[in-house]
Amino acid sequence: MFEQLKQWDRELFVYLNGLGIEDYDNFWIWFTQIRHWIPLYILFFVLFFMAFHKKKAIYSSVFLLVSWAVTFGLTFWTKNVVDRLRPNNNPEINEIIRILQEPTNFSFFSGHTSSAFVLVTFVVLVLRKTYKWIWLLYIWAFMLSLSRIFVGVHYPSDLFVGGLVGVLMAWIFYKIYLKYESRFY
Repeated sequence: MFEQLKQWDRELFVYLNGLGIEDYDNFWIWFTQIRHWIPLYILFFVLFFMAFHKKKAIYSSVFLLVSWAVTFGLTFWTKNVVDRLRPNNNPEINEIIRILQEPTNFSFFSGHTSSAFVLVTFVVLVLRKTYKWIWLLYIWAFMLSLSRIFVGVHYPSDLFVGGLVGVLMAWIFYKIYLKYESRFY
């Protein structure tokens, strides 16, 4: 059963990766690089300071950073325990897929995806009453995840689990955040 799921995952990856269009390769390479999103991350903090007084904005910012750091650590640990080869390093398929990046670390689960979803979910949970449009940030998280398939470095299951872990970690940290939030009014 597990082998069948892995096979379907590889087949779905090959199919989705094959949908990539050469004219858009530079866009996906650019989009998948975290450094290009630093202005967005700064916007998250700016939104906290626009929505809340200084003390609560700092409290919210610290929780956002801690939720990301814990998720990043969990992702790094899991990748090294699971030891799953990335598609670009998998000899069974690397000759038939489009490879636009060639990282050598492990695949399961996607750090880009878990990071994007923990950040977006926490920001949405905290700011959803203040900014009705804040849900649109999920478009960015979804596109960042999708970029990992188009550049040839993650299977769909890596993205699914990464997204799930990111949302779950954000929810856990949000619940803790709410428990102590009253101290910062």
